Amino acid sequence: MKILPLQPDLKAVIRRTIWFKSPEEACELPDHLIAHILTYGTHEDVSVLKKYISFAELKTAIENAPAGIFDPRSWAYWNLKIGKYPAPALPMRKL
Repeated sequence: MKILPLQPDLKAVIRRTIWFKSPEEACELPDHLIAHILTYGTHEDVSVLKKYISFAELKTAIENAPAGIFDPRSWAYWNLKIGKYPAPALPMRKL
């Protein structure tokens, strides 16, 4: 996955959805960043994200989502949006 550009609109979204990292740090892990925006962002936040990623990149990010970010409702919704119904099990941490 490509590193997302730190444009002002995307930077504002990152600050709202990943408050515990700087936007520069958050962009280093695109799948993690996308998962956070899809789970905690508003419709407008997701619209900003979609300006910078393709549908294929969105699908890849969901398929490679890290454990512990998506809640069941968001997971079901975004899997439906990429054509997976029923949604697979939520990502799990491997110990």
